[in-house]
Amino acid sequence: MRIHIVRLISKQVWKQSLQNKAVVFLLMILSLLFVFAAYTGWQDYKVQENNRIRHQMEVRQQWEEKPDKHPHRMAHYGYLIFRPRYPLSFFDYGLERYMGNSVFLEAHKQNTVNFSEAGFSTGMLRFGEVSTAVILQTLIPLFIFFLGFSCISAERENNTLKVLLSQGVKWKELLAGKIVGLLCLVSIVFFPVMLLSAFIWFSLAGFYTTVNEFSHLLLVTVVYLAYFFMICSICVMVSAVSSTSRSSLIKLIGIWLLFIVIIPRTAQAFGSFLYPAPSKIDFDTMVENELVKTGDSHNPNDIYYKGIKDSLLNAYKVKTVEELPFNYSGYIMAEGEKISSGIYNKYWKRQLTIYEQQNSINNSLVFVNPFQAVRNLSMALTGSDFNSYISYQEQVEDYRYQLAQLMNKLQMENISNKKQLPGEKPYTIGRDHWKELPDFQYRFISSRGLFQNVAASGLSLLVWGVGLLFILHFLSKKIKIN
Repeated sequence: MRIHIVRLISKQVWKQSLQNKAVVFLLMILSLLFVFAAYTGWQDYKVQENNRIRHQMEVRQQWEEKPDKHPHRMAHYGYLIFRPRYPLSFFDYGLERYMGNSVFLEAHKQNTVNFSEAGFSTGMLRFGEVSTAVILQTLIPLFIFFLGFSCISAERENNTLKVLLSQGVKWKELLAGKIVGLLCLVSIVFFPVMLLSAFIWFSLAGFYTTVNEFSHLLLVTVVYLAYFFMICSICVMVSAVSSTSRSSLIKLIGIWLLFIVIIPRTAQAFGSFLYPAPSKIDFDTMVENELVKTGDSHNPNDIYYKGIKDSLLNAYKVKTVEELPFNYSGYIMAEGEKISSGIYNKYWKRQLTIYEQQNSINNSLVFVNPFQAVRNLSMALTGSDFNSYISYQEQVEDYRYQLAQLMNKLQMENISNKKQLPGEKPYTIGRDHWKELPDFQYRFISSRGLFQNVAASGLSLLVWGVGLLFILHFLSKKIKIN
């Protein structure tokens, strides 16, 4: 393949497209859309993060300023956690609007993450939001198809294709030149958008970042470049095998509808149909039914916990719980928390298994539809995918368990076993103990865990890229002029 011929053909595609006023107008519209999406994403992130930080500080201050109380009362008073966002989520909202923003933590009970923006929005949210990633994933392919649907079919209709090939241009050079030309046109808006996104992301991160975080942005750029190469290749191949530009355009629009609309929606609906998940009411009912069978840690005469009481008295060789070297109620509360958390986690893992089965339909189709692979990779790299949400919930549950057991520990160590007489002041401990609860520190998914989650999507892009190169090589030998 002669590089200078490929370069010459790509320049021709570039010049002819930019001479078309409609193409220039579309480029301007896309640029304005990108600026709007980047600005709104930036502002949305700033507002939400500022609110989160302010409210989280208020919650912490209120917690530490609580007066002297009984530790178990503090465990039921609870703590409020607000979900932090990954800085790159302004680029791709992913599931952000459906994840919820806060969760209330209390003893013996696991609450869900509440106050999602979708819950307060109208039905218009289902039509999607204007984010940088959505434009890159859906509108740019349509723009490429508009630019390239006639890149070879028009040459055939105008009889200039024979002239080109008779002058010594090879099919492989022609196909490669058209693909490179389309990629260059897309780069007019793509690279400025990525530079703008890098600046916004860097500013949101406080002009401080790590190599790991910076690599996410680089990988996002590589993923979308690979995606656009596939779209350009498909566009050129369809134009090359089509007898007319009209038939080429119809085929490309059909491909766009199939990849962007039909397959993703069908996969989602099919997954929910094959693996129906229990509703929140059903889930809570199943957990509650099993909790009832294990007894009530708040009831001193409960049969199940009476066995624990007898074993403790036996172990410490005492006759009454008042003689134990620690607060008996605090110990029972700690045991009850351990049991209730174990039951909840058991049912939660079952629920996650169902969700994974539903998502497996979508993940299996990434080898059929590159759009789904790019969407999965984009959401994962920007911290707005389903796995990020699950990781957050698991970390919140660990923190809730830590809070409850800390209060139980304080009760065991600082509250007397002696029964109070009527009229006596309730047992309390000093407010300084509340500071022993550490702040919640959310840890985003590690790079290793991230790549394990999206391995199939990454492999899909590789397979698609290699497959398209092979098809282009095959077409260059078999395609006909007429």
